[in-house]
Amino acid sequence: MSASATTVKAVRWIVLAGAVLGLGTFLWFATRPPPLTVQGEVSANRVDVSPRVNGRVVEWRFDVGETPDRGGVLAELDSPQLKAALISARAALAVAKADYDRVYSTRPETILARRAELAAAEADVVLRKEEFDRQSHLITTGFTPQQKVDEATRNLQNATNNRDAAKAALDLAQKGASDEEKALAAAQVKQAEASLNQRDVDVSELTLRAPITGQITSRVAELGENFSAGAPLFSLIDMNDLWFTFNLREDLLAGLKIDDRFEVTVPALKSKTVPVRVTMINVQGQYATWRATRATGDFDLRTFEVRAKPLQPVDSLRPGMSAIAAWSARVR
Repeated sequence: MSASATTVKAVRWIVLAGAVLGLGTFLWFATRPPPLTVQGEVSANRVDVSPRVNGRVVEWRFDVGETPDRGGVLAELDSPQLKAALISARAALAVAKADYDRVYSTRPETILARRAELAAAEADVVLRKEEFDRQSHLITTGFTPQQKVDEATRNLQNATNNRDAAKAALDLAQKGASDEEKALAAAQVKQAEASLNQRDVDVSELTLRAPITGQITSRVAELGENFSAGAPLFSLIDMNDLWFTFNLREDLLAGLKIDDRFEVTVPALKSKTVPVRVTMINVQGQYATWRATRATGDFDLRTFEVRAKPLQPVDSLRPGMSAIAAWSARVR
């Protein structure tokens, strides 16, 4: 065999080996499962702000996109009924306090009059005692009839009773009303104060304040509109507390635990890579269960919510943005 024939045969074998190798590589890549990636989204705390009382919007101070501080006034409502109830509650408290003062006090003139009556009654007792003593002495000498003695005795007893009644009237005037009347008056004052406090709270609820420092994402409040209690007027999100949420079948958790770290990619931020830390792994309801499609050889799988927070604040990150994680290559 000539050298040229040998060379041609060697080239053919090399080409054949290259073709087999290329075909094998192609088949390996074609049959290899694609890398596992999971998709989630950016989430944040959302707060719907609604009034606790009915009212009409008379002023709103923030619009969509603005970020009020916690406690900042979002809107002012008006309710003539609540304001009228507040005035009525104040008047009721004034009446209760006036009655309390009346029960706990007695006019000085009344006390002076009762003291004068007691003094007169005591003087009458002294007079009747002297008359009784005189008649009692005369009866022993026979110079007065028994009738006079009996009359003096009755007069002394009546004078003594009048003195006791006058003293009781003075004590009553000095003490004032009974303990039961005083307790009732005090209870009525407390009841009126509680009612006034409730009315104050109701009126204060006409001022709608931001419960958190957050960005307003929606506002349905328009001037002049009436809103009932519990109707949401504003929605706020806390831009300082963002996290990534992934919903995963339980067979994808693969030993994932709290504080594990991995990286996610945010397409909206030019595919920026963000390192995150797992903060929550929570099973979802039965409605989120993945159902087996085969009658045998398979089983149902629960879905878990995995939350992961960025290790550092990320500029321009907003709720609703997609997040992608190479799950098979995550770092633990």
